[in-house]
Amino acid sequence: MDELTNNFNSGYSRRNFIERSLKITVVSGMAGVGLLAGCKEKEEEISPPEDLMREHGILNRVLLVYDHFLTMQNINPQLITDAASIIHTFIEEYHEKQEEDFLFPRFEKARKLTDLVQVLRTQHQQGRIVTNQLLQLAKQPRIQTEELNGLLTSFIRMYRPHEAREDTVLFPALRDIISKHEFDSLGEDFEKREHQLFGEGGFEQFVDKVTDIEKQLGIYDLAQFTPKVSGQ
Repeated sequence: MDELTNNFNSGYSRRNFIERSLKITVVSGMAGVGLLAGCKEKEEEISPPEDLMREHGILNRVLLVYDHFLTMQNINPQLITDAASIIHTFIEEYHEKQEEDFLFPRFEKARKLTDLVQVLRTQHQQGRIVTNQLLQLAKQPRIQTEELNGLLTSFIRMYRPHEAREDTVLFPALRDIISKHEFDSLGEDFEKREHQLFGEGGFEQFVDKVTDIEKQLGIYDLAQFTPKVSGQ
């Protein structure tokens, strides 16, 4: 009987050991998957400055479109409307609102770069006036080339240094005036507003819109902008 009992207990212990080992392996595997997923999610997070800078990429691509308009004799008014609408909807009503609601007040509260912030605010206001004038001009039966070129030139001239100053001075200074927790929360606020306004993939939607305009104008192929340098 003792031998039978020992054999039973031995078999039971082995089964217990195997079952518990399997459970530990499964749980560990699930934890590992969760950790990897967490790491992947962390890697895909975009910091607030990076988010704003990539949005400046869309602005710059529209400025390239505006540059091309200046070289054209006859422009389809719909293209002017489409390009200016990207500026109005994505840059002015979203991107600049992010800066005005979340960034500028923090710099003003910290009393840092306040002179720059004041100029940036003023330029946002002036840019909206120019965009509205462009949209109204595109509705006219006959577009006045001189007026159109004046609006395009003033917009380009202001926004190239505007976004460059933000990228190189304002955005890098953001970490100096807020905590890491507030910095991370700001990224979540940006993402939340983007989803509220545009749904999933808002940034990608506007990349596609500006790409379509570039293709219609024949300026999408990046290689065409490579200079042909003699002696190579």
